[in-house]
Amino acid sequence: MADPTPVIDDLCAESEELDLLVAELSPEQWRLATPAPGWSIAHQIAHLAWTDHSSLLAVTDQDGFSREVEKALAAPGDFVDNGAEEGAGKPPARLLAYWRAGREDLADALRAAPDGARFPWYGPPMSTASMATARLMETWAHGLDVADALGVTRAPTDRLSHIARLGVRTRDFSFGVHGLTPPFEEFRIELTAPSGELWIYGPENATDRVTGPALDFCLLVTHRAHRADLALRTEGSDADRWLDIAQAFAGPPGGGRPPKGAAG
Repeated sequence: MADPTPVIDDLCAESEELDLLVAELSPEQWRLATPAPGWSIAHQIAHLAWTDHSSLLAVTDQDGFSREVEKALAAPGDFVDNGAEEGAGKPPARLLAYWRAGREDLADALRAAPDGARFPWYGPPMSTASMATARLMETWAHGLDVADALGVTRAPTDRLSHIARLGVRTRDFSFGVHGLTPPFEEFRIELTAPSGELWIYGPENATDRVTGPALDFCLLVTHRAHRADLALRTEGSDADRWLDIAQAFAGPPGGGRPPKGAAG
């Protein structure tokens, strides 16, 4: 069984890096628009805080989490936006403190979880490592939105390995959420890490292949960039189709990001 400690440590590091971006922002900067339509920087942090709270309930209070699921089912198209909107209405200092406390409590709960534990979620149940990976993926992706709003370029790190692995593992989910039958055969995926290391998944003799920068793959599966703007290459029709629909997050696909230079 994989030790979840490394991904929990990387989740904490990713959160701290984002914290540095927002800790000294003025109230006006908290209201800056991000690439997500209708979401300011405050909405992005509020969403992370809201999801950390839901994750903490899933780990420590499953009855409480069941009540959260009931709320989600009552407003399936709005509950994520409603949670972000509610949090974004808080004064920035209060929102920041709430996010900090929640993510620390979640990290502590994940570290204390017993071996082999599985937690309920809005999709399939998750292990400790999977829960931490999902939180890392969201923290990185929403952190990119914050950085874009501030005109800041964040240097990628090899923490992306967790997100890349999640993107690979959710291949069949991506097909299924679009009503498509997943390919039977595995793909060969070779991604160049920010450090220059090569991350490899799948059999060497696979017919369908994906190659390119790990950063670009992570941008694709989190819908933070359009495929047309990324240096990912495919061999095989199934792999080509996958890159059009890949997503590493639960829920409906959404609209994604338009290619650079697209009208609107």
